[in-house]
Amino acid sequence: MLVGFDHADDAGVYLLTPETALVQTVDFFTPIVDDPYTFGQIAATNALSDVYAMGGKPLTSLALVCFPEKGDLEILERILAGGLSKMIEAGCTVIGGHSIRDEETKFGYSVTGVVHPSRVLANQGARVGDRLLFTKALGTGVISTAIKKGVAEPAWIDAAVKSMTTLNKAAAEVVANKHAGTGDLTRAAGLRSAPPTRKSAPTWSVHALTDITGFGMIGHAREMALASDVSLVVHSASVPVLEGALDCIHTGYIPGGLIANREFAECVVGYDAPVPDDIRALLFDPQTAGGLLISVSPEDAGALTGALQEAGVPAVEIGEVIGRTKPLIRVTA
Repeated sequence: MLVGFDHADDAGVYLLTPETALVQTVDFFTPIVDDPYTFGQIAATNALSDVYAMGGKPLTSLALVCFPEKGDLEILERILAGGLSKMIEAGCTVIGGHSIRDEETKFGYSVTGVVHPSRVLANQGARVGDRLLFTKALGTGVISTAIKKGVAEPAWIDAAVKSMTTLNKAAAEVVANKHAGTGDLTRAAGLRSAPPTRKSAPTWSVHALTDITGFGMIGHAREMALASDVSLVVHSASVPVLEGALDCIHTGYIPGGLIANREFAECVVGYDAPVPDDIRALLFDPQTAGGLLISVSPEDAGALTGALQEAGVPAVEIGEVIGRTKPLIRVTA
């Protein structure tokens, strides 16, 4: 086992050969939008994300279905079709699944991928001086709550759905295909390093990677900081925000997950006085199919940001890694 659950990582990684390791994850949840096809797409995008967050490539998946005994099967068909569309986009083969009767609809996937053992990117490994890059905007949790209450504006829904149905594939490929580091996991396992990339290809040193999902930006940043024995600085003004997200907070459309995240993790956060209350709340918003948080060397941050943007990924620099101190995470204005 190269990566387990000791550092709350995104997926498990198991060594098969000196050239191949398995990446395994599972995720499913209840509907967060009204359209069944879109719900299936979101569930698939979310499940695939954890493989991308480990630097891996998804290969196969198994569908997990909970559906009412007297439910409309056409709805289930649309959910499955939506999920399949994203699996096809990811190049991931659906090889089966399992269904049970349940009064509440739930849907998701168990996903298996592969990664070269020397190129595993865990949430452990962030180094002092690294820059933090983020590849999506925050706000899917509060907007989903507004959707459930029937008060979300069309522009908010469109922005959230676009985010939740955008695979992290492009971002992961930019990071992984040109990532030249060999990593501590390879050395610990006694494995030879990965083949060198082409001399003409740009390279950068990515030291840690995670995706921002249910525990929110602060919750997953906390996991990276603890696993890496460092502290993080987040520049709140640089964190991208989905259209309508702050409106949802102002009007009280706060999901229970945001409240729980804040109660659990705010004790490790210190704020500069000017950080607005709505931004403080949004940093704990539980994301579905959120973006990647990347810890990269300062020398390579600009090049990686540019390469991500060139690939159509709206990556921005939102902070940096500093030596371990209190608070564990400092949020600046």
